[in-house]
Amino acid sequence: MSTGALERGTLAAGRPTGLDRRQVHAVAACYFVASFAALGLPPYLTEILPTLGDREGHWAGLLYIVPTVFSALGAPFWGRLADRFGRKRLLLRAQLGLTVSFLLAGAADSLAGFTVALVLQGFLGGTFAATNGYLGAALRGSDLSRALTLMQGSARASLVAAPILVGALSPWMPPHRQYLLMAVLPLAAAALLAFLPEPEQPPGQAAATGPAAAPAKQLRLLYLFEFAFVFATIVSFPYLIALVEQQLPGVSGTVSGVLFALPHLVYLLTAGRIHHLFHHRPRTGLFAAFALVGLGLAGHGAAHSLPAFVLARTALGAGLTLGLVCLSVLAAAAAEGRAPGRMFGTLELVSKGGAVAAGAAAALVNGAFGPTAPVLAGTAAAALAAALVLLTRWSPR
Repeated sequence: MSTGALERGTLAAGRPTGLDRRQVHAVAACYFVASFAALGLPPYLTEILPTLGDREGHWAGLLYIVPTVFSALGAPFWGRLADRFGRKRLLLRAQLGLTVSFLLAGAADSLAGFTVALVLQGFLGGTFAATNGYLGAALRGSDLSRALTLMQGSARASLVAAPILVGALSPWMPPHRQYLLMAVLPLAAAALLAFLPEPEQPPGQAAATGPAAAPAKQLRLLYLFEFAFVFATIVSFPYLIALVEQQLPGVSGTVSGVLFALPHLVYLLTAGRIHHLFHHRPRTGLFAAFALVGLGLAGHGAAHSLPAFVLARTALGAGLTLGLVCLSVLAAAAAEGRAPGRMFGTLELVSKGGAVAAGAAAALVNGAFGPTAPVLAGTAAAALAAALVLLTRWSPR
């Protein structure tokens, strides 16, 4: 991941409370390396499953979301344990859980064994919620929202880089066995995290829900908009390559891959600046985010040239960046006065629920109407959410 504009923009302004800048960057690096197998190997399920007896890869779609489902189910449970027994311990547990599940996945010689490994990956992992809970216990306000923005940057960078690395290694090691190699990464992350402190609550932050806690209405709206944003952005992902091939006949696989990665690259290049511009007006930014996501997705259906497709993907990337940054700002505000493990665990449940719903909806509408339908479904969801942002009376505090 580039450490230039993103890191300068996200953490240069002010010193975090409870963790210094190097420690926050170390947490981001640990999340980045631990995400490699989780994000880089699922696109290769259609190559992995034939070696396990599923010759046509019929189970690829279902197994793709298995870790997501079980991560969502486990996140609130692990979040409550983190609040009770310590966020660092539970973050270490998540990294070690990924290590164990990757080893099991790489060693599996049957479809059943591989499925069990993916279930364990979801339930025992949950590194994003654990990482946010760790940061939420040590940081507050703009320091926390900057750190959450940086974590999203780690996720975007891993999403871009991991599939490329897996593809590059494939001639020498089958993707299935790469799980064994990738298990080293969360293990290394756990070793690094062991040297970081157990976070203490910043001065003035309440221990649990109390007078300082943001209103419950704000928390409910945060969950609602998180679900809607994840749904609107993710629904176009599963069948994007098929849409590119339909709209741009003869396009190379490399170009398709770059188009897929483009919104995430926009985030990496602009997230720090966007945080600086919108951290005092996240509601305005969230409305603009939904509007840009809707506009970008609508453009996918109308794009019949490469420049038009690039423009549509860039608009989607701008909306993706705005939305993720403003949701991080709003999450940081909602976390004040609350037990962060439980709140971020529930937020992870909502986010993963949006992703699962998006995958199911994409499969249904694509089967009925073709690859243009998922982007139109995302357009409708984004437009509805943008209208809801305008209609709700809601301030960050």
